[in-house]
Amino acid sequence: MASIHVEVVSAESSIYSGEASFIALPGESGELGILPGHTPLITRIRPGSVRIEKLDGSEEFVFVAGGILEVQPNAVTVLADTAIRGADLD
Repeated sequence: MASIHVEVVSAESSIYSGEASFIALPGESGELGILPGHTPLITRIRPGSVRIEKLDGSEEFVFVAGGILEVQPNAVTVLADTAIRGADLD
């Protein structure tokens, strides 16, 4: 199964780092879905949920308050203004 490396970082810390099969997040002009081999892209992201589908089929959610997305064919980097893991929310 093809995978893509995902990094979600904020000014405070690294929030998530790992391999994924799919990433969905709120782009500036609408929802973005990223698969391995995606065309390179840099765009702003809106506040919302980043959904990371891991290789084992489980999902990780990270909530961001905006930021920048960089996509390379084998790597995705989310530079968030502020971010928090979904599991850490009440």
